[in-house]
Amino acid sequence: MKLTYLGTAAAEGFPAVFCNCTYCNEARTLGGKNIRTRSQALINEDLLIDLPADTYFHFLQNGIRGDQIAYLLVTHAHSDHFYPAELEMRRSPFAHKMPVPKLRVIASEKTLEALSFLPKNVETTPIHAFETIALGSYRVTALPARHMPESEPFIYLIEGEKTLLYAHDTGYLYESVFRYLEEHHIVLDMISLDCTNMDIPISDEGSHMGFDQIVRVLARLASIGAVTAKTVRYVNHFSHNANPVHHLLSDRAAECECFASYDGCQVDF
Repeated sequence: MKLTYLGTAAAEGFPAVFCNCTYCNEARTLGGKNIRTRSQALINEDLLIDLPADTYFHFLQNGIRGDQIAYLLVTHAHSDHFYPAELEMRRSPFAHKMPVPKLRVIASEKTLEALSFLPKNVETTPIHAFETIALGSYRVTALPARHMPESEPFIYLIEGEKTLLYAHDTGYLYESVFRYLEEHHIVLDMISLDCTNMDIPISDEGSHMGFDQIVRVLARLASIGAVTAKTVRYVNHFSHNANPVHHLLSDRAAECECFASYDGCQVDF
């Protein structure tokens, strides 16, 4: 199973669109892994997670065939994760000869309300908290995220050849999420955790996490057997305010026994 991080920044990107701070200027100078676009990921070649406005650029940069994507999971309705106008490009005359006849969009009912138009070759499937649906060779379970509650946001448990918990955007995980993972005896091969704040203090009731929350989430998951010594651990979704220059971020993540994602990072697990 392969996960490709297409974009790894928070909403403003890194360097941020209009920012002149020291961190953003350093990123502009360093380039490379320090350039971060809005968060998006791809599982294997056919399961896309989120649809930011940077999607077209991501496809070009990573050699992705959009016509081969069969499923789109949307975490929530914030524009850096869901730019629904892009779906119009799947209709004629903008797209032809697609081997996947329909793209299936999966999200909460409230998130799907952002769709005002859909081409005939795009269909929606609403999913509810703690519901599991089959998507080809995958089993996907929606788990509630601690984030913009008005749009019923989700993190996703994705089971295929391996098992992944993709947890962006969310604050400290709800007790109900820990309980679900324990009761269903979930053992994760990989986990990707929100690290928007890095070392900037944030409450457990906040809508994002930093390293403090990440360490405690991993410890709690280990205590219920969901995370083991074999679990591949990544942090992702970084704000420019936290100075996510890659070499510093990578060292800090390593202290927490994690890897730091970057745009274009591929993880085979």
